[in-house]
Amino acid sequence: MFKCIIGADIVPTESNIDLFINADINTLIGNDIKNILENADFIIFNLEVPLTDKYMPIRKCGPNLIAPTKTIAGLKAINPHFFTLANNHILDQGEQGLKSTIDLLDEHGIAFAGAGKDLEEASKPYIFENEGKKIGIYCCAEHEFTIATENTSGANPFDPLNSLDHVMELKKQCDYVIVLYHGGKEHYRYPSPYLQKVCRKLVDKGADIVVCQHSHCIGCEEKWHGGTIVYGQGNFLFDDGDNEFWNTSVLLEVTIDKNLEVNYLPLCKKSNMIRLAEKATAEDIGKQFVERSNRIKSAKFVQDNYAKFAEAMSREYFFRVSGRISKFLPIRIINKLTNYRLLKYLYGQKEITVIENCLECEAHRELFVQFLQDCRKGRD
Repeated sequence: MFKCIIGADIVPTESNIDLFINADINTLIGNDIKNILENADFIIFNLEVPLTDKYMPIRKCGPNLIAPTKTIAGLKAINPHFFTLANNHILDQGEQGLKSTIDLLDEHGIAFAGAGKDLEEASKPYIFENEGKKIGIYCCAEHEFTIATENTSGANPFDPLNSLDHVMELKKQCDYVIVLYHGGKEHYRYPSPYLQKVCRKLVDKGADIVVCQHSHCIGCEEKWHGGTIVYGQGNFLFDDGDNEFWNTSVLLEVTIDKNLEVNYLPLCKKSNMIRLAEKATAEDIGKQFVERSNRIKSAKFVQDNYAKFAEAMSREYFFRVSGRISKFLPIRIINKLTNYRLLKYLYGQKEITVIENCLECEAHRELFVQFLQDCRKGRD
């Protein structure tokens, strides 16, 4: 029997960098998790940070993560066999940061996939063999600021015109296929209607298990056409939040004997460390996970719940497209005093329809994105 452990985001942060540098994994992960990893045949994590000593941040939205190269000592001590690099932070310190990371992993004998010097290299899967069975891992990420192109380095993007073919070809070579998909919305525990379609199609094309990482929270599970889809498992070791989403997570225990089975091992964040959840907490995490998994059996629930989430996020996205005007102090004061009626006035039905068309129509979206990229490059 083959046992594989899949963990989610691992990032050395300011609060525990010394523990990583000193390879103090007893403090970082505790004996229970250490024993689980030592008894596994293969261990997978998402390395969501470039390992480099040069601070050269790219221009992007959100934080530019970085961890010193010395933290490889702690990462190596946790005993990962494989890192996915297909995520929205792997290019945070530019091409030099990615190269530094790849060089370190090669030097320390840790396999990886999902990023490279160009799109061709980034899209390559990783294949290994255990007891005569071939297992393939395909890693991809939604489009943000770290995506590889034909001529530049970065992460492997999910592209329905290519990625689905990649998975189908990988299945022809392997007995089992694991897809690590870095996408979904942060702090949302359910799939969006589109994400559900994507993951189901990945299973239809040959994936035995699809694991969505990136949401920083435990999500739910769906069984689809003989495959397993996990919509969010939370972080593994990433001390960058203290809330209901960041404080719990799960390890996936994937066993392959006659069939592929998935079990879930609940974890709890403890300050700047991670620990196996105590029995009562683990039972509660498991109960909520099952309840959410049952809810998404209804297509109406998936659609309606996502619509509610979108409504809650609407103000943020109006601000994102409103340019500098919404940042002016008088505008901010008026919005606050009027319960954001000014913001709603600026975006009437006509304006919303125009924006919707720019984003929804393929031809308009492609042109709009090219225009925005050109504008950004012109101001760098």
